[in-house]
Amino acid sequence: MSVWRNITDIIQSMENQFTAVIKHDGDWWVGWIEEVPGVNCQETSREALVDSLRVTLAEAIELNRADAKRMAGVNFERELIAV
Repeated sequence: MSVWRNITDIIQSMENQFTAVIKHDGDWWVGWIEEVPGVNCQETSREALVDSLRVTLAEAIELNRADAKRMAGVNFERELIAV
């Protein structure tokens, strides 16, 4: 196995981390994911909010991936980019 392939496998297996901004507002807990516009939720408990944000973020990422592949059509490359 090449060194590059080994590094790629390690990067792909790493868990992505995102930042939730959470606020208690009256009867509601509201939150946003800083790094991904449009991922926001509200729930009646903090725990439910965090769960909803996690599910909504995962769905948004999958939809973005599907959109990117659809827009690329055929004969495209994928490249991992770390920041």
